[in-house]
Amino acid sequence: MFELLGIFLNVLVPVFALVAIGYIVGPKLKLEARTLSRIAYFIFIPAYVFDVLSNANINPGIAVRMSAYAILTHVLCAALGFAIAKLMRRPPQVVAAYVLIAVFGNVGNFGIPIVKFRFSNQTFQPYINEVSIVYFLAIVTISFIVGVAAANWNRGGVLKSIVAVVKTPALMAVPPALIANLVIHQYGVALPLPIARPITLLAAAMIPTMVVALGVQLASAGLPKINTDMVISTLVRLVGGPVLALLLAAPFGLSGIERSIGIIQAAMPAAVLASIIAFENDLLPEFVIGAVLFSTLASVITLTIVLVLF
Repeated sequence: MFELLGIFLNVLVPVFALVAIGYIVGPKLKLEARTLSRIAYFIFIPAYVFDVLSNANINPGIAVRMSAYAILTHVLCAALGFAIAKLMRRPPQVVAAYVLIAVFGNVGNFGIPIVKFRFSNQTFQPYINEVSIVYFLAIVTISFIVGVAAANWNRGGVLKSIVAVVKTPALMAVPPALIANLVIHQYGVALPLPIARPITLLAAAMIPTMVVALGVQLASAGLPKINTDMVISTLVRLVGGPVLALLLAAPFGLSGIERSIGIIQAAMPAAVLASIIAFENDLLPEFVIGAVLFSTLASVITLTIVLVLF
C-alpha cells in the first residue's frame, strides 16, 4: 500500500500537476492548445528524437526486436477493439472509433515523462531514454497507419495514412539522427556545439510543453458525457494494452527494463492525436475527444497499478 501511494505521489502526481496547470491556466490566459501542440509536434519532438538517437548506443538487434514487439502489441490492441465493437453490433463509424482509441496511446505527452520519473536511476537514464524513444517511434508509426486507415475505412482512403506517417516530423528526424550517430560513434566526430546545444535545449522543452498542452486541450474539450462505448473503449486501451504487452514480452525475449517500459507505454490513455485524426476525418469527434479525456482521468488508477507491478 505504501509503495502504491509512493508511486502515485512521486511518478503520476508530477505529470498530472502539469496537466492541471494547463487545464486551469489555459482558459484564463486564453492559450490555444493547437499552437502549443504544433510547436511541440514540429519543433520539440523532432529535436528530442534527434538528441536521443544521435547519441544512442543501443544494440540494433534489440532495437528491432523492441520495435516489432511494440508494433504487434498495438496492432493486436486495435484488433481487440475491432472485435469487441463488432460483437456489440456497433455501426461502422463506432467500430472505427474503437480501433482509433485502442491503437493510439498517449506515449508522448504521458509515456515519456512517466517512464522518466518511474526509472529515475541516473546511471541508467541514457539507456532508459533510448529504449523509450524506440518504443515511442514504433508506436507512433503504427498508430498513425492504423488510426488514419480506420478513420478513412468507409471511404477507402488508406493511402492517406501512409502519407501522414511519412510527413510525421518525429520520423523525419530519424535519418539525420542515425547519420549523426554513425559519425559520432564510428568516427569520433562530435556535432559542433552551435548545432548540438540548441537541439539539446529544444529537446528539454518537449516534455513540459506537451504535458501542459494536454491540460489546455482537455480544458477546451469540456467534461465528457460518459456512456457504455466510452467505458468499454477506454478499458480496451488501459487494460487490454498492458495485458497484451505482458503476454508478448516472453515470445520476443524481452525482460528487465525493455519489458517494463513496453508494458507501461502500452498502458497509456488515448492520445490527443486520436481526437485530431477523428476531427480531421469526421469520425465521431465528440465521442473520441470524450474517450481521450475519460481515459486520461481513469489512467490515474490503472497506471498506478501498472507502475507498481512493473
